[in-house]
Amino acid sequence: MKDNGLMTIDSNGTTPETLARLAQAIEKTGMAILARVDHAAAAHASNLPLRPTEVFIFGNPRAGTPLMQLDQRVGIDLPIKVLVWEDEFGKTKVSYNTISWIASRHDLGPSTGAVVKAMTAAIETVVAEAAARPVQANPAF
Repeated sequence: MKDNGLMTIDSNGTTPETLARLAQAIEKTGMAILARVDHAAAAHASNLPLRPTEVFIFGNPRAGTPLMQLDQRVGIDLPIKVLVWEDEFGKTKVSYNTISWIASRHDLGPSTGAVVKAMTAAIETVVAEAAARPVQANPAF
C-alpha cells in the first residue's frame, strides 16, 4: 500500500522476528541505529493499551547530509524512520516514508537523483530483509 509517500508492507514473520531482522539489516548496510522508540512500552507504562509499535531511527551522514545541505528542513524527515507494528489481526507490518516523497516534499530537484536512488535502494533492502521478503536492490553506501 502506498499513500502520500508512506509505504507499508506485510512482514513474513512475527513482530519480534521482524524487529530483530530490521536491526541486523540496518547494521549490515553500514548505517547506524540512532534510536529505537517503543511506543507500545510507553503506552503500557501509562496503563494504555497499544499493539506492538516500534520505530527505528537510523541513517548514514554520507547519504542524508547532501540533502540537508540543499535544504536543512530535510532534517525533519531524516534520519530514516521505519515503523514495525502489529495490526488488529495480529499481522506484522513495516512502514516508512519513501525517499522520493521526502525529496519531493522539500523540492530538492533532479540534482539529488543519485542520492535519492542510493537511499531508496538502501531502505528497500533493509525493509525487505526485515520483512523476510525478496530483496530487489543493494544499497550503494
